[in-house]
Amino acid sequence: MNLSKKQLKQFEEEGYLFFPSLFSKEETKVLQDEVPHLYERREEYNVREKNSDSVRTNFAAHMYSKPFATLARHPRMIKPVENLFNEKLYMHQFKINGKMAFDGDVWQWHQDYGTWKNDDLMPTERAMNVAIFLDDVSEFNGPLVFIPGSHKKGVIDAKHDLTTTSYPLWTIDNNLIAKLVDRAGGRKGGLACPKGPAGSMILFHSCLVHCSGSNLSPFNRVSVYLSLCAVSNHIQRYKRKEYIAHRDFTPIECLPDDCLLKDYPVDLPWKDGLPKSAFETSLDRLAS
Repeated sequence: MNLSKKQLKQFEEEGYLFFPSLFSKEETKVLQDEVPHLYERREEYNVREKNSDSVRTNFAAHMYSKPFATLARHPRMIKPVENLFNEKLYMHQFKINGKMAFDGDVWQWHQDYGTWKNDDLMPTERAMNVAIFLDDVSEFNGPLVFIPGSHKKGVIDAKHDLTTTSYPLWTIDNNLIAKLVDRAGGRKGGLACPKGPAGSMILFHSCLVHCSGSNLSPFNRVSVYLSLCAVSNHIQRYKRKEYIAHRDFTPIECLPDDCLLKDYPVDLPWKDGLPKSAFETSLDRLAS
């Protein structure tokens, strides 16, 4: 799935692309059916909300779940990013975010590269998120909100918020957010909120400023995020546990396009449990 010249220009200008209904209902159901089995596990890789038992995010399912290991190799997820970077990719992070009905908490204003730079010493912004909706996304269930064009600012100063939610995040000052929204058009285009049916996909720049509000509706909003990084841009520090920030920089090899509907072999190295090494951390910079 290669991007058109029009899509490349739009990405350069706005910092994101939205593909409504990119995956069929049958393909999406394969993934939807797997999520409850993962969320019910009492494992450290399931981070729960601060004030409820609902899962906020599940990490590294592509290492122990066949449907998500398959998605991690899907050409519709991988090829557009290869197209943008003109380079092979590795999986920096794999998350299934569960913005669950009534319980899904906020994700504060941030840039993903802020965390990858500060915590993982990722050298440059040559990494980005690709996300697929596993539920219909509307204005009611805490959708993603972008500031179009904010990726052009590069890396923005952020503070490490360890208390607002159950997950630490490098967040951006509200006064600066107000200025960025005003520069992007204020009430006339300063914010964008892609909405659509389950199976839709979003691709966005690692410096694009974004957030999502709490979900007070009775409708879940589960999404899968592949954080894909150019192999030449791999992280330089293992400060975070391996199930959060991966250390295997092997280039991703795509499966055929029908891989969610047919049975192709995939490696599941953590299917019998996470190894001890997945919990080890270090503040040392990797040797050159």
